[in-house]
Order: sequence, then structure tokens, then C-alpha cells
Amino acid sequence: MTAKKKNAQDLMHNIKTIGIVGAGQMGKGIAQVAAQSGYEVVVVSTSNEEMMQKARGEIDASLERAVEIGKINKKEKDKIAARLKFSRELKSLDKSDIVIESVVENIGVKQDIFSNLDKICPPHCILTTNTSSVSISKLAKATQRPDKVIGMHFMYPAQKMKLLEIVKTPATSEETYQMVKRLALKMGKTPITVADRPCFVTSRLIQTLINEAIFCLYEGVSTKEEIDSALKLGMNHPMGPLELADFIGLDVVLSMQEALYNGFKEPKYRPCPLLASLVELGHLGRKTGRGFYNYK
Repeated sequence: MTAKKKNAQDLMHNIKTIGIVGAGQMGKGIAQVAAQSGYEVVVVSTSNEEMMQKARGEIDASLERAVEIGKINKKEKDKIAARLKFSRELKSLDKSDIVIESVVENIGVKQDIFSNLDKICPPHCILTTNTSSVSISKLAKATQRPDKVIGMHFMYPAQKMKLLEIVKTPATSEETYQMVKRLALKMGKTPITVADRPCFVTSRLIQTLINEAIFCLYEGVSTKEEIDSALKLGMNHPMGPLELADFIGLDVVLSMQEALYNGFKEPKYRPCPLLASLVELGHLGRKTGRGFYNYK
């Protein structure tokens, strides 16, 4: 074992508190995973009180389901719930050892959060992001600790999916990487290591599939139902690519596809015009009631 790896292993014992910024679908799932792994967790939602209370209730319901199916007992559930704290203020993360940011996929918003976290969090604190498309290097530049900035891209739902992408930048220290890798393993995840390239690995692959499926529909190759059936019945996907796009949100899908296209400057990543048109019309998928499919 190298000295850096041993040092990272020793420091792991000092990780007591994990901060989570964002209480949406991913944030609340990551918070539950962290609390179930034995850490004190502070969840910060600066958007609104309603979202924070909703996250609290949904985490409790998720833990209750785990009790019902025998994965944990009632005593364990109460201990996990007691480790979770909620706040509306970023300054509540001033005792965090690691912070995982999980807010909207907007580089400006994320850079602002990282800049503030850099001032609030103690010097040893590692700042991570759950982004699926934003450059980790650009977030690191918003701080005075680029060696302690790294990506932790959880899959949805975070409570169930085993994979976790660890995204390193050229400035990320080996110690930071080793600590985050050990944290991922303690959380029960299987980490893969990827470079800081547009959309990393998982998002790059799924985005390419979704965009090509939209082109198939746009070009009249087949109907939306048949395109989705092809992937579900022919390749054993749990959800068709157009259904998945609606589930993710077509605005998010377009944003990630544009990140690929702008990042690589390759024509093969050009967003399908049909996708852009639907977003322009406000047909964003499940969250608006209409996308490739109608949900009203």
C-alpha cells in the first residue's frame, strides 16, 4: 500500500458528516444512502421549504418500505432517520467533511454553490458534485481547493443502483480520489473511474442512444411505441429511450446533448431538431404532462 493510499484510509476514519446540497430526486436518494452508511447527514435545500419537507417525507417512506420488506428493522430505521438533518442555509455545512452537490444541471448555479462552499466548509472538506454533464474542472476553478474537487455521479435511484462514476480532473489529488473511492465502497457502490470529459461515460452512452432514437422517430423510421418496444423487448431495457427521455425531462436531455455536441464539436452528437422543437414548445415530458407521450 502506498503512503497516499494509507493516508486516505486513515483519514476515512475521520469522516463523520456528509453534506448534501439539493433535495430533489437525486439529492434525497444520496442523503438516504449516506445516512444508511452510518454518516451524519445535513441536507440543504435553498429553493423552498416545501421541497425540503417533501424530501424528508419521501426518505421516511423509503425507509419504511425497507422495514416492511425486511431489509432493516424498526430500530435501525429510527437510527438512520436520526442521522438526517435538514436546513435552508448553506452555512449549515460548515462542519462537513465531504459535500455532495446535487442541484439543477446549470453550470452557473453550480459554480456559485462551489464558490460559497469553498468559503464555508473547513479546509479539509472534499467538494463533490453529482453532475451528469457539467465540467468538474470548471467547478474546481470556482474554488481555492481544486485538489479536493471531484465528481461523484450516482445513478437513479441512488438507493438501489450500484454504479457510481468517480470523475477526476488533472488537479484532483490522489488522496482525494482514494478517499472518495473508499467512501463509495462503504456506501455499497461499485465505483468506476472516468476522466473529466463531456457527459463522462454513462451519460454519454445513454444520451447517444436517446438522441439516435429521436432521430429514428424524426426520420419516420418507426413509431415511438415501436422504437421503445425494440429496446425493451429486443435488448431487455426496462424502459424505452423515448419513455426514458420523457422521464428525465426533455429540457435536461437537450442540455446534456448540447454539452456533448459543444464539448466534442462532432456532428454525430448534434441534437435532433425534434428534441429542440419539443423543448421550445414546453413539452418536457412527464413533468409537464406531455413529451413524446401524453401523461394527462
